[in-house]
Amino acid sequence: MSDPRIWYHGRILDAREVGVGPLAPVLHYGLGVFEGIRAYGTPAGPAIFRLEEHMERMARGAAALGLDFDPAECARGCREVLADSGLQDAYIRPLTFFALGNLTLDMDGHTSRTLVAAIPWRNHLGDAAREGIRAHVSPMRRNAAPAIPPLKLCGGYVNSVLAKREASRAGFQEAIFQDDRGFVVEATGENVFLVKGGKVVAVEHPNALPGITRATIIELAGAEARPARVEELLDADEVFLTGTSGEVAPLCALDRRTWRPGPVGRELAARYDDLVHGRVPERKSWLTVV
Repeated sequence: MSDPRIWYHGRILDAREVGVGPLAPVLHYGLGVFEGIRAYGTPAGPAIFRLEEHMERMARGAAALGLDFDPAECARGCREVLADSGLQDAYIRPLTFFALGNLTLDMDGHTSRTLVAAIPWRNHLGDAAREGIRAHVSPMRRNAAPAIPPLKLCGGYVNSVLAKREASRAGFQEAIFQDDRGFVVEATGENVFLVKGGKVVAVEHPNALPGITRATIIELAGAEARPARVEELLDADEVFLTGTSGEVAPLCALDRRTWRPGPVGRELAARYDDLVHGRVPERKSWLTVV
């Protein structure tokens, strides 16, 4: 993929024009916050899905780190860089971070910067997003919310990278985190749902990211949100994952338990696809047309 054009403080630049110094706090300590946002082609043109909600969550992450962040300005950057890209379907990545400062752990006086990229995107789960993902229960634990808030803080995603790396080496495509009591938290980049007897349950855990796709599917499905143990996943009729990149993706295996992608997950995936492509008139308020 060629270098994308970047929105950087009100200007559209080539990626190589956006420099970060070698002592930037974001490089050494992961002191930044990002969002993953999708745009889809609709009859009215490319539209960003639930942009306002993404900006609200990003603002919470910026506040946690003490970053200067203007949600309205960043939202404008998302719209402008998408328009500049000429893409109908795109992944939009805003990032606000400490670009200048020193190597102390005191963030006072550091300089915040915000950039946004819009790039072509294919579901990061590939064909498995439709055919089924092979996952296992990770031996690692998710970041605990009292230690690192469950937001999209850059440094916190080292936890996801390590768990995904371990799962891949074990022959799986995804890892499911559990806590010390056996309750499911989430996957490395997606929330978890289960279906039993036709009822949809959104797995809830204080250490899990409050997913925007998750909230969308809860509303579409009328799902119950509650804690669930790993044993309940293994006993479910269907298990699927949700996330901005992964959308609605079924599991076909969790360790030795196997499934075929089920009808409930398939129906919700189809309804979600209609929603993001502007085919659900009553939910067009969730779309920001560019």
